Amino acid sequence: MVRSQRECIACLERIRWSGVPKCPYCGSEKSSAIEDGLRHHCNDCYTSYSVMVGTLFHRTHIDLQKWFRAIQIFFESSEGVSARKLAREIGVTNNTASSMIKRIRKAMTIESERQFLQTIASMKQSNTESKSDS
Repeated sequence: MVRSQRECIACLERIRWSGVPKCPYCGSEKSSAIEDGLRHHCNDCYTSYSVMVGTLFHRTHIDLQKWFRAIQIFFESSEGVSARKLAREIGVTNNTASSMIKRIRKAMTIESERQFLQTIASMKQSNTESKSDS
């Protein structure tokens, strides 16, 4: 069960990297964890990165718990999901939900991203969003 942002990041690291961080900029597996453990520093190209770089989660300020739930809802819906329904389900604004749906649909057009999303959608998880998280 995924409960916190840190646990979501750990899940993404297992899915994308099989536990071994890989720099999205140069492809190197030589890296050091940065103090908070959420980012890594590449020892070859000297950039810092997180597991979210190069994914639909990159440069969003939406909690991963909400993203994971949105992806799950998207895959469970046979006739699609509206922004209004998604917003209600995960506790975001309609505009945010609409933006999330666009990113999910765009990612679905790339086979590797589609498999990545299917893996996330198939994970067993509890109700990860709480009313206090915004």
